[in-house]
Amino acid sequence: MANHDDDLDNDNSLFYEAVKGARPLKVEPQHVPKLHPKPIAKHFIRDEKQALQDSLSDDYIPAHDVESGEELLYLHEGQAPNILSKLRRGFWVVQAQIDLHGLITDEARLYVADFLNSCKKRKIRCVRIVHGKGLGSRNREPVLKHKLRSWLMQRDEVIAYAQAKPEDGGSGAVIVLLKM
Repeated sequence: MANHDDDLDNDNSLFYEAVKGARPLKVEPQHVPKLHPKPIAKHFIRDEKQALQDSLSDDYIPAHDVESGEELLYLHEGQAPNILSKLRRGFWVVQAQIDLHGLITDEARLYVADFLNSCKKRKIRCVRIVHGKGLGSRNREPVLKHKLRSWLMQRDEVIAYAQAKPEDGGSGAVIVLLKM
């Protein structure tokens, strides 16, 4: 059985024999900047997604809200009361919307958080979020409607929200006014 060190010595001898008359080339150095792709901070992205998800709790109980019965209504503290009536009448144009149909709670929470962050970056003022009426859920109750209410109240950029007009989704959607 051959020894590994003997093989290395033999390989080295062969190499040195092959390059014994070689001389280094004289090459002018070129000043080409090395372009490195920006690193992708996978842990940072994962942590940001988790923080987004954690930032919207299902157990949030607001100190104040103006909910009346089943209609979704909310006005952030310190805002003018006429904002709600303007929102309900369709004063602001809906600039973006999402539909939560078919999503489970965790998916919907993350989707809403991502959507609101995107709207904030794009300086979108008024959005519609379709949460559904719960007709396809167990017990035929609007699970996401109630969760969405809580999630939206926890977001600082949400000034107010109101149930959509019948032609815009009625009790299955909410119109949200955001800070610019």
